[in-house]
Amino acid sequence: MKWSCWIELYIRTHCVARGLRPLTLAAYEKTLQQFRDWVRVKLGDREPDQISVRDVLTYVQHLREVRDNGDSAVNRAVVVLRRFYSAMVAMGHLEHRDNPLASFPSIKAVPRKLPVTLSTDQVHRLLAEPKPDTVLGLRDRALLALLYGTGIRASECASLRNASVDLKQLTITVQGKGGHERTLPLNPELAQVLQHYVEARGPALHNAPFFRSRFGRPLSRGGVYERVRTWGQRSRIGIALSPHRIRHTFATHLMRAGVGLVTLRDLLGHRLITSTQVYLHVTADDLRAAAARHPISRLLDTVKHLLLPGTLPFQKARPLYGSG
Repeated sequence: MKWSCWIELYIRTHCVARGLRPLTLAAYEKTLQQFRDWVRVKLGDREPDQISVRDVLTYVQHLREVRDNGDSAVNRAVVVLRRFYSAMVAMGHLEHRDNPLASFPSIKAVPRKLPVTLSTDQVHRLLAEPKPDTVLGLRDRALLALLYGTGIRASECASLRNASVDLKQLTITVQGKGGHERTLPLNPELAQVLQHYVEARGPALHNAPFFRSRFGRPLSRGGVYERVRTWGQRSRIGIALSPHRIRHTFATHLMRAGVGLVTLRDLLGHRLITSTQVYLHVTADDLRAAAARHPISRLLDTVKHLLLPGTLPFQKARPLYGSG
């Protein structure tokens, strides 16, 4: 019973007290249950306070070689296990010396990849794809425009309520990670797209969901992903589309427009500016434009007249010493 009790205690007490979202709680619980199941198969009835560093290393090897997990998945599992055992120590259920993750070797950091984003032409094709001749078409166009126009997360979009959308003041209020609220400005053209959807949808209670399914129920986070993925395929933009990729596109386009890193951090709802710095990346077009602005182009243009026409020898003949 100790495994079940400890996992339940960690998820329902420690993690809930930290204000983690339900999706995060479910992910943590699944990771711990997978480790528990592996322990039962490989180590028998060993309880969580009997796990050693060697056991965790063997599990990491299992994740890599048997489950074929990548670096990100392995790192995520180690982080969850480290937090789990640290919480057990903090709550007095485990001695620090018995924590198998206390002296666990650090895992090599996962190389950060540049986010894949859409071009302005691809965004235009995406936003133009939903037809405004049905309520669902207006809803999906408003949904895509809101994701690109504000950079909000899929979960923030799904939890949006009517009272949180102020089309007169041109603002929306969303609840981000950790329950933190932030108010974002709306572009007037974006507000007009949202207004068209509201008029077609009809009046609704203040606490009712802003985006509703065809059956009148709230559009879930999974529903947001499904609509974005579907319209990405129909618009033939050439890359797999997700709400987070649209969020990357929003941030990248603002950076190229000259928006500062601190302002972008606040718009995205990042707690740490290091999370926002990933958008300081450049593309091949950015590099080519930078090279075109180099002063060498003007300097070389001034010496064009020095270039001799015709065929030239490979090198000048060296003079013979002592001649003449």
